[in-house]
Amino acid sequence: MNKMKRIFFFLFLFLPVLANSQGYEELYDGDDASVLREYVAASSARKNEESLSEYISGAMSETGVDVFGSDSYTHFGIRRPQGDTVTFRNVVGGLAGYGKDVRNHYIVVGSRLSADNATGLAVLLRLAGKLCRSRELLRHSIIFAAFGGSSESDAGSWYFLNRAFTDVPQIDAYVGLDYFDNPNRGFFMYSGSNADMDRLAKRLQNTMQAAQPVICAQEPAQSDHRSFQALEIPSAFFTTSGPGTAYRTGIDPLEFDELSRQCEYLYNYVLALDAAPAPSYYPREIQEIPTVSFEDCDVKPSFLGVRNPSYFLAKWVYTYLRYPQYALDNGIQGSVLVEFVIDEKGHVGSVKAVRGPHSSLEDEAVRVVSASPDWKPGLVSGKPVRTELSLLVDFRLEKKKHKRK
Repeated sequence: MNKMKRIFFFLFLFLPVLANSQGYEELYDGDDASVLREYVAASSARKNEESLSEYISGAMSETGVDVFGSDSYTHFGIRRPQGDTVTFRNVVGGLAGYGKDVRNHYIVVGSRLSADNATGLAVLLRLAGKLCRSRELLRHSIIFAAFGGSSESDAGSWYFLNRAFTDVPQIDAYVGLDYFDNPNRGFFMYSGSNADMDRLAKRLQNTMQAAQPVICAQEPAQSDHRSFQALEIPSAFFTTSGPGTAYRTGIDPLEFDELSRQCEYLYNYVLALDAAPAPSYYPREIQEIPTVSFEDCDVKPSFLGVRNPSYFLAKWVYTYLRYPQYALDNGIQGSVLVEFVIDEKGHVGSVKAVRGPHSSLEDEAVRVVSASPDWKPGLVSGKPVRTELSLLVDFRLEKKKHKRK
């Protein structure tokens, strides 16, 4: 390597992410955005559940999904204390699976049937279309459900599980979609700390995805996943409204390109769930395995053949990091201290932000580090070990250049 190349290489290693850096998400083909926009506009325009259910039923059928039409299967009523009965409706459709052993087992993908949740319904419909086009890949049968009676403590999902659907014991998992109203605010997954559902998401973190959710231990909000968890069905609840934040109604402004990336991740999550062994409801106990610090390894872990962590920052983190819109709008910058573990097989896990100037920057740093490809593990006495590593991820805003008059 000549002198000029060495200088360029050194500078590149320590180049922090800038606000206008191009990441993987900007290279993603967001053709789904226009379809999602149409679904949101059409759903939010329906002002009552009956009109909305007719639209969702027709749109779901147009994707190629077989929509179930029996009134006894989809319509239900709730008796008020005053004695009157209020009727609601679920919209349910399905795709048959091709797996010899699991085609009679189900993965349910659901959302609330509410005009206020137009984004959740839009993602549900788009997933139905994408999975229908990939139906020859499916092992399980997939059920798509828009649950009515959302104002009545998840009445639609309760009715589906306890009165309508007869093969509840054959449901292997539930994927819930609610309120993707502000994709730039975050992307969250809640499973009730189900080890298998979380492990699947962490496995996807080691692959390049258009978006990556933050796995949260605190439930973002009540939704239909509770009905499934009550019957001990493993569930993953996805939303863009993080714990402690309020949902926003209405459709503008929405970031449909970002929404399409999150939809692409959900498509890949459902495919991965379909291909994996059936998850268990009860979290499995994981034995605590000792870790070794990066400096204490006889042979330190390496990323793409290089043992200097700065190479990982340059080649991976700063290449795919995106400056969060909230931090950009509010002039927030600084360094995030991230800790993570490289296990005996080189997988990256246990990623957490220890310190940072704002949660939006911390979440983004965790997202990118979590998505890292495998490393070559560290060695102690010639044997692979779990290695702890801490890195500072810098976020710096570009200074505007003023032209002289």
